[in-house]
Amino acid sequence: MIPQDVKARLASAWTAARAFVVRHRLWFGAGIGALLPLAVLLVWLGASLPISRALEPLPNRALILLDAEGRPFARRGAYKEAPVVIKALPKHVPAAFIAIEDRRFYHHIGVDFGGVARALVVNAKAHRTVQGGSTITQQLAKNAFLKPERSLRRKGQEAMIALWLELRLSKDEILSRYLSSIYFGDGVYGLGAAARHYFGKPPEQLSVGEAAMLAGMVKAPVDLDPVDHPQAAGARARLVLDAMVQTKAITRQQADAAGHVVVRTTRADLPVGGYFADWISPQVKSAFDGPGYGEVRVPTTLDSRLQRIVERAVAKDMKGAAKARVGQVAVVALRPDGRVVAMLGGTNYRQTPFNRAVQARRQPGSAFKLFVYLAALRDGATPDNLVIGDPVTIGGWTPANYEGGGGRDLTIRDAFAQSNNIIAARVYQQAGGPAVVRAARDLGIVSPLREDDATLALGTAETSLLELTGAYAAVASGKMPVQPYGRPRSASLGAAPIATTDMNAAERAALYDLLGAVVEEGTGRAARLGQKAYGKTGTTQDYRDALFIGFTGDLVVGVWVGNDDHSPMNRMVGGDLPARIWRDVMTAGLKARLVARDGPPEPRYERVEPEAEREIERPRHVPKWLRRIFGL
Repeated sequence: MIPQDVKARLASAWTAARAFVVRHRLWFGAGIGALLPLAVLLVWLGASLPISRALEPLPNRALILLDAEGRPFARRGAYKEAPVVIKALPKHVPAAFIAIEDRRFYHHIGVDFGGVARALVVNAKAHRTVQGGSTITQQLAKNAFLKPERSLRRKGQEAMIALWLELRLSKDEILSRYLSSIYFGDGVYGLGAAARHYFGKPPEQLSVGEAAMLAGMVKAPVDLDPVDHPQAAGARARLVLDAMVQTKAITRQQADAAGHVVVRTTRADLPVGGYFADWISPQVKSAFDGPGYGEVRVPTTLDSRLQRIVERAVAKDMKGAAKARVGQVAVVALRPDGRVVAMLGGTNYRQTPFNRAVQARRQPGSAFKLFVYLAALRDGATPDNLVIGDPVTIGGWTPANYEGGGGRDLTIRDAFAQSNNIIAARVYQQAGGPAVVRAARDLGIVSPLREDDATLALGTAETSLLELTGAYAAVASGKMPVQPYGRPRSASLGAAPIATTDMNAAERAALYDLLGAVVEEGTGRAARLGQKAYGKTGTTQDYRDALFIGFTGDLVVGVWVGNDDHSPMNRMVGGDLPARIWRDVMTAGLKARLVARDGPPEPRYERVEPEAEREIERPRHVPKWLRRIFGL
């Protein structure tokens, strides 16, 4: 039973309270009115915000590209590991982040009003933003739920979400989400990924010094990257260690013993870009599309040894290129089946990531004559047939030879080897534009080609170096068309090869004869090797492009030089710098046994004896198109 005096005091207090509420009812109404929207907002946040967003994987997993030997050579995409569990981490790991980012983390309600006040005072004295007042909970709210924006409205939203997170989650759950999603630079998200990226170990094995370095990065992940900025990262780590001592997370002796932290750069050293990596990544990404933690190791066809050979050859041969006004170079190396083993899209990827081997569309010049003469061979011509060299006009267009002049009759072999433009135009005229385009399509050219444009004979239709080199690979392999590819063709990694057909044996043998003559006695003599080689030079009008494409053993290589603005070079032709680069690549490849000394059996063309050659005048031995040329 309650004593009478206590009852009296309670009744008196209740009467006084009612009187106070009546007197100040407007203030109480305003307070309730203010709290009601807050309550509604918190209910809305609970219903609309995905509580586990920070724990979700990235939309696409990171890719580690492997060369043909299984060695990593590039990485693509952002990297995130599975969420960390706070209780599984050494105590010094979360303590490092709390010490430098939010010392009162376990004592505030999501917003540290005292910290905000201190930050305002410090920033006012410094007349600039020196100190921030955001808590770890607010940083989680900002990173997981809000778009990048600097405004008072955004700060208000951040504070409200932080309060809601504190109501819904425990402190350890908040810290776990924060550590699992924070950005650590270099495309790395979350403590698990950062520990493996920079130190090659799981977060559960991080030392005091390593934890301090990662915690220090949060402020400026790019400027405090320990790989690119080791001194700045080290200085920041020492500040974190001092903060850990101040918060009694570690002792001064432990801080001093943390010493110099060594970054293990096995993964961090891998370049993000590269001409081959840029080309293959979209194809690889489509095969591994979808969210997931960690990274995917993807095999490719790149031969890192041949890639280095290509890079060294280009670096050596391009040293004097400035005098010839040569600004850029592109190289593609592939096996006869289309397997791309090396690619260079420019002189320097960091300065010019544009891939001239794939993305640039340039005129191939006389390198296109391969298709013109294939059309003639299909019409019954042979390399020994003689063709009139007199000037010809086709639809108002009169082609001229590189060395000028005309009127000299040549065999098809000699005309091809010397890259005679007049005879190529005659051959195109008689074989017909549709037949030439069909020959190009059969070998794998997919770029637009005009059947009614006679200048096509001299390579005026634009194409890519990769596409053109693939067409020459069709001749080397005897299969057509050849589609260049950069990842192994298997059920799990790529599409099945395109349907191919065998080249006509006689036509292929004749092409070998023509391409061999270019290197042995024609415009491609600079590409001679210690073994039989086959190729074709190409030079466009005003020396804007110069190419050499050819093969030996089991390797096909295409080389282009020119300028991005299409400005003329100083009399640079395909038989000069491009042929020399090609020769140096092949020579080094042969020496390293990366190019076969003996390739597939060479198709043999039986040359016509001089006596039999004169019998060309007899109609039964003359193809239709040659009859029209000679008027038979």
